[in-house]
Parts: sequence; structure tokens; C-alpha cells
Amino acid sequence: MGATILIIEDTEAHRVLLRDILALTGKEIIEATNGEEGIRLAKEIKPELVFMDLHLPDMDGITATKILKEDPLTGDIPIVAIGSYESSQEKRLFLAIGGNVYLSKPLDVEVILSVVKQLLARH
Repeated sequence: MGATILIIEDTEAHRVLLRDILALTGKEIIEATNGEEGIRLAKEIKPELVFMDLHLPDMDGITATKILKEDPLTGDIPIVAIGSYESSQEKRLFLAIGGNVYLSKPLDVEVILSVVKQLLARH
């Protein structure tokens, strides 16, 4: 499979918002509600891009990102972090483990679409 974006987000309202925004890209959108499911789906479908909530119920998004970045199957997939608030420590940690872009809520449609365009052009 290809031409997909994977959303790993446990809050339904945030998933719906991201799905609606990302649908504007014309890509297929796949969703996971926790880190374990997200990692499994990323390995199965090898999406072009992952949007990762950093505050998941089973494992934090930093851990899930680290697992994906260390795996040869998924290590080259760009990952966009979605944080609940602007945290410089969380942002530094995410970027240090290989994450690509850190965004904090509330989400901005134009920023998200710009980030997607930039990351997919490089990928």
C-alpha cells in the first residue's frame, strides 16, 4: 500500500479533526487509537507520513516514535508530533530521536497542510 497518512491519536475529536484536514491532501487516511496499534499499522502499510499524538494511553508518543525510527521497515517515514501544548523539553526530545516536525494544539489547518506538502516532497 502507499499514498497513505497514518494518524495515531486516542482522542476521537482530534482524530476527526486531523482526518478532515488531511483529507484535503487527497491521500488515504488510516487511523490508530494507541501506540501499539499505530506501530503495527505503520509496519503493515508503510505510510508516507505519520501524525503522532504524544500523549497516548498505552505508551507515550515519544516511545512509539523511537520504536518506529529504530526499525529499518519504518525508520525513514516522516513523523509529525502532535503535542497538547508547546513544551520545549518534549519538542527537543521528539526531534532528538528522529521526529521531523513538532506541532502543538490547537491545530492550524494551513500549517498542517504546509507541513504535509513539505514532508511528502522530501520523502
